[in-house]
Amino acid sequence: MLEKDRRLSPEEYVSSELLPVRLIIEDVRSGNNVGSFFRTGDAFRISGIELCGISCHPPHRDILKTALGSSKYVPWRGHKSASEAIKLLRSEGYKIASIEQIDTSIMLDEWKPQRGEKWAFVMGNEVRGVRPETCGASDCVIEIPQLGVKQSMNVSVCAGVVLWQASQLLR
Repeated sequence: MLEKDRRLSPEEYVSSELLPVRLIIEDVRSGNNVGSFFRTGDAFRISGIELCGISCHPPHRDILKTALGSSKYVPWRGHKSASEAIKLLRSEGYKIASIEQIDTSIMLDEWKPQRGEKWAFVMGNEVRGVRPETCGASDCVIEIPQLGVKQSMNVSVCAGVVLWQASQLLR
């Protein structure tokens, strides 16, 4: 583990042990949210990001504003659809979890992966969420317990909550 005050260089990030997690970003329209995924992904040293559908790609100016340079070294790939990304990730040994509120979802604290497993988390559109067909193609659907009136949070905040839990269980 790194010392508390030691920061990695971008070169060290790429060659360091990465959390066996990827984010699948499905039709997220805000470049600011996409940039936040990169920045949060960097914080947890994830393996990479899959940008799908209408999600913009670096070097989009809104991504650059919120990513603070992390989009230059956090690995990413572009895909026409989340289903394309899921197919590729399954071939690479990843399990898939959509982050969504549906009748069959499990709560985040009920998700019990095995240490060392590889997981990809689908984050959906800011208004529509994860597509039903994407949820259906997932190994599980995870819901973040929420206690307030709105019962929703920003998609990039969801990623941070899920990545924290994954970092505690998979590393």
